[in-house]
Amino acid sequence: MSILKDEIDMSIGLLALIASLPILLVIVLIAGFMWPAKRAMPLAWGLAALFAFAVWQVDFVRVIAATLEGLLSAIDILIIVFGAILLLNTMRNSGAISVINKGFDGITPDRRIQVLVIGWMFVSFVEGAAGFGTPAALAAPLLMGLGFPPLAAVMCTLIFNSTSVTFGAVGTPVIRGTSAAVSGMLPEAMGMREFLVDVGIWSAVFHSIGGTFLPLLVVAMLTRFYGNNKSFTEGLKAAPFALFAGLSFTVPYFLIAYFVGPELPSLVGAIIGLFLVITAARAGFMMPKETWDFPRQEKWEEEWGEPLKTEEKIETFSSSMSIVMAWMPYVLAAIILVITRVGLLGLDNLLTAVTVEWTEILGQEEVSWDITPFWLPGTVPFILIALVTIPMHRMSEDKVKEAWQRTVKQLIPAAIALLFALAMVRVLVQTDINAADYPSMLMALSQSAAAVVGRAWPLVSPFVGTLGAFVSGSNTVANILFGGFQFSVAEGLGISRTIVSAMHAVGGATGNMIAVHNVVAACAVCGIVGREGYVIRRNIVPSLLYALLVGLLGLIIIYGFQMDVF
Repeated sequence: MSILKDEIDMSIGLLALIASLPILLVIVLIAGFMWPAKRAMPLAWGLAALFAFAVWQVDFVRVIAATLEGLLSAIDILIIVFGAILLLNTMRNSGAISVINKGFDGITPDRRIQVLVIGWMFVSFVEGAAGFGTPAALAAPLLMGLGFPPLAAVMCTLIFNSTSVTFGAVGTPVIRGTSAAVSGMLPEAMGMREFLVDVGIWSAVFHSIGGTFLPLLVVAMLTRFYGNNKSFTEGLKAAPFALFAGLSFTVPYFLIAYFVGPELPSLVGAIIGLFLVITAARAGFMMPKETWDFPRQEKWEEEWGEPLKTEEKIETFSSSMSIVMAWMPYVLAAIILVITRVGLLGLDNLLTAVTVEWTEILGQEEVSWDITPFWLPGTVPFILIALVTIPMHRMSEDKVKEAWQRTVKQLIPAAIALLFALAMVRVLVQTDINAADYPSMLMALSQSAAAVVGRAWPLVSPFVGTLGAFVSGSNTVANILFGGFQFSVAEGLGISRTIVSAMHAVGGATGNMIAVHNVVAACAVCGIVGREGYVIRRNIVPSLLYALLVGLLGLIIIYGFQMDVF
């Protein structure tokens, strides 16, 4: 279907404005007025539900069914968050976090370099293996254990959880998301695998350019917002190492996308990059001359959150715990993620064998929910490894009980925000079936943008992906929601459908930095529920800059070079 300006109904602009109001409400209340997400999200859901019923004339039962679909979908994320918090609290009470903190000084005490090892490389590795919100939930607490302010840990891990996202969970956003979006739209002469490989290559082109400079941007933001001197300059002093860290990931990342395919760029690229960065740090290669650290904890600003306090009197075993034993829970978690997600030993089939589902909720077409509880990273490996850590670190019953109680207490405030965030998303999506014969709310937003922008669409294309991920919290879902639409716009304009699809996929990855329920989940894990606005306010800048860079590159490539790419 060709979507050109003169074919769009004149009311589409007004529909787009109305559809944008729930999303704008979230941004204004959380990022503008600094409301906690648990207060803002129920209001946004209510506004979306009202518009769905009153403007789109969606059947009331369908609105309720979509809300139920969203509430149930939040269970997946809550399980991941619960498992991540439990693993952190278990390791904190066993003394492992203290040992890791001390051992990390053996690589470098410089916080700028630490965030590159954990926030950039480890996050990319976990994203490549598991995706779906796992990286920030696993890495942010680890940074806290090293002495990072919770707000800084959340900010950095969410920004870093972008370049790797398009190929996260062994390529799921491209292999599952893009393929589902364009199914039936490709010409007979082109196979789906060929198209997906090409989309992966072009995605890697854009990411390799943006991702190379991302470590430097994050380090500069870290010193600007969390340093004694509030200076970008202190971050820029680490530029040589930051750029080296960027290239250590993006070069193998691109080569794997080009020569192998979309399954392994993030996973294998991060393994190679992690080895290179740690080796370089130990050797002092390109390291900044002066070590940079945060202010003393008594000087931390209130919104930064409380430092992670480890027990002064842990178990006697912790005093003799080796650095290997302290890291073992994280090592086991990473190994299990790789084995299960890459499909080794057939464990993926075993873990996905149990599925709970509710199809056609309340009798509504295409409104359904399912969960595979043992496939979720929250259960395997997070909860599993937390249980294994108890005997492995010889924890007492009191310490175990305290870890579980603290975990439940931390999870409850985040549950409200996550439940209503997902409920709002599903209401926006399920407005595709309505008595008014309008496009869905999300599609109205995109169609309006296409009508206004015209041939400058490549500049806008990544921002549609960003919007999709911001609302849904998933690059895969963003690709499914808008991938077919982007393909149609490119076809109507006579420009490369492959490159535009890749730009959309990259935009979806940048939206991961500010996706509401990703931010809520990371804040919950780090014990700073209610400070989501600070994160979104800071992360929106790199998110939009990344998308803008991709849009400008796309314009140049498509119209400047006029490449003959499908």
